[in-house]
Amino acid sequence: MGALVGALVGGAVLAQEPEKLAPYYPTPEKIVELMLKLGELKPGEKMFDLGSGDGRIVIMAAGKFRADATGVEFDDDLWRQSAARIKSLGLESRARIIHGDLMKQDYSSANLLTVYLLPGSNDKLRPILEKQLKKGTRIVAHDFEFSEWTPETTKYIEDDGEGRSHTLYLYRR
Repeated sequence: MGALVGALVGGAVLAQEPEKLAPYYPTPEKIVELMLKLGELKPGEKMFDLGSGDGRIVIMAAGKFRADATGVEFDDDLWRQSAARIKSLGLESRARIIHGDLMKQDYSSANLLTVYLLPGSNDKLRPILEKQLKKGTRIVAHDFEFSEWTPETTKYIEDDGEGRSHTLYLYRR
């Protein structure tokens, strides 16, 4: 019995760390803008960037596109860095970063989602999005498709100016 209580207490003390769904690899600004244009982001729309890194997609969505932009990032340093940049740019009324697990958020209010996750991560995320997203919600995936979904549009960018190509996939629920 003592071992069981110790195991329960020990388990309760250890918070489960969110699974890392992709390495941090910043999207070039040119590609960020193309993602938001492909997703047809309009002023006032609600958008989420899943695995928001340094916040560059959220910041451009709120600043240039005037959207209500939310990022989800679990890495402490990236979360702090992006939140500080949002504050320094005076975008707090339209931009925010949730410090948490992107697999445990509510995306039902989204008009647009952007993702730059690995294929296996997209597969884990897909059932959550199928359950939560309203009809017409747009999803733009960078470089990696969602299996079992057919993209409405696929855009290939030969060279981003930094010596690599990109593929963007637009889905509509």
